[in-house]
Amino acid sequence: MPADVPAAASLRVWDPVVRLFHWSLVASFGTAFLIDDDGQVHETAGYVVLGLLAVRLVWGLIGTRHARFADFVRGPGSVVAYLRDLAAGRAERYLGHNPAGGAMILLLILAVGTTALTGWLSTTDQFWGVEWLEELHEVAAYLSVGLIALHVLGVVASSWLHQENLVRAMITGRKRA
Repeated sequence: MPADVPAAASLRVWDPVVRLFHWSLVASFGTAFLIDDDGQVHETAGYVVLGLLAVRLVWGLIGTRHARFADFVRGPGSVVAYLRDLAAGRAERYLGHNPAGGAMILLLILAVGTTALTGWLSTTDQFWGVEWLEELHEVAAYLSVGLIALHVLGVVASSWLHQENLVRAMITGRKRA
């Protein structure tokens, strides 16, 4: 949305909880991934990720309209049809998350959650030094990065197709009406 568009021509879509979750997850996961020192910073960032995911799961059930899973989780057929339309340049604009975005949210929660959970488990007495868990932690982290790259690509494609700055929308909470 251009900066000169009045607030009346836009709608509040993303509430503060969703936006704070999103950018805090970006910072926390990025910190944990980039500072892989097996030390306090990496571990603390991982715990923050776990806490953020717990909040998001609850907010996905009780939050505002576009934050709720019921608003954006669709079946595989809808996701495939949306991706086909996106590739053809005719994907429908959604005020909230589109079907591919909804699927990506679920995949990211699963991948990032697996990364954080396996990281935590590997600090416990029962799983300390267990090689398969450490390997799963690493695979999940790299899978998460791959999904993040696809997510960014999807945001760029949707922003271009609908002439709408989705990054700005996730900062301000507002989208074109």
